[in-house]
Amino acid sequence: MSQSTGIYIFCGIKTTEDKYQFGNVTIEGQERSTFTIHYKDAAIVAAKVPMKIYHPNKENLMAHQDVISSVMAQNDTVIPISFGNVFNSKEDVKVLLENLYPQFEQLFPEIKGKIELGLKVMGKKQWLEEEINKKPEVEQMKKTVQGKSQDAAYYERIQLGEMAQKFFSSLQNDIKAEIFDPLKEASTASKINKPIGETMLLNAAFLIDRDKEELFDQKVNEVHEKWEDKLDFKYSGPWPAYNFINIQLKVEET
Repeated sequence: MSQSTGIYIFCGIKTTEDKYQFGNVTIEGQERSTFTIHYKDAAIVAAKVPMKIYHPNKENLMAHQDVISSVMAQNDTVIPISFGNVFNSKEDVKVLLENLYPQFEQLFPEIKGKIELGLKVMGKKQWLEEEINKKPEVEQMKKTVQGKSQDAAYYERIQLGEMAQKFFSSLQNDIKAEIFDPLKEASTASKINKPIGETMLLNAAFLIDRDKEELFDQKVNEVHEKWEDKLDFKYSGPWPAYNFINIQLKVEET
């Protein structure tokens, strides 16, 4: 019995023409051609795939992003769609697009010519240890804990953990003021996401005009030069505006 097919969707774009060629995409070892499904001046970039659940492994995520990158190279108004959305038919995607059109119509002028850049900032382990050990209350508590059994030092260890948490929270606020706030001024919109891991002090996204990317890069380089002995920077993009768009995908039942 042959496997049924579905329509995998990648992103939305503003266009009235069916002229774009975004190439093929390899999903789980199979090469698929991309195409567009249209409604008014909006379109969704899609590919026909086996109807199944697609897991967000490295290869699949890269394939999804490669298509969006190809679209961004040819269109300056791209609405990203999250990974793994497969619909039964082109007709279902057309209904989806009609339902989403009021949102798309509002978003198109807001994101036209804009890209997202990501910045993650991690504290270097040695610097973090030096900074927290400068706190006299931490040093005193560490001396209190030394030599005691796990049970005997239970409450002191809790207090030590709370001190460390307070230290990191204070440090994150400092990094926000020193790094995030100046970059925020150079962007159209900005957002701080939840840090990932114990040493991450900033997890931020910035929406900027495409033609100001070089200027923004320079500002990131300036703060990096100031902090490179203490912090590690992970600067990424350009991406579509993932962090600045919230769209619920649903085909209305008739």
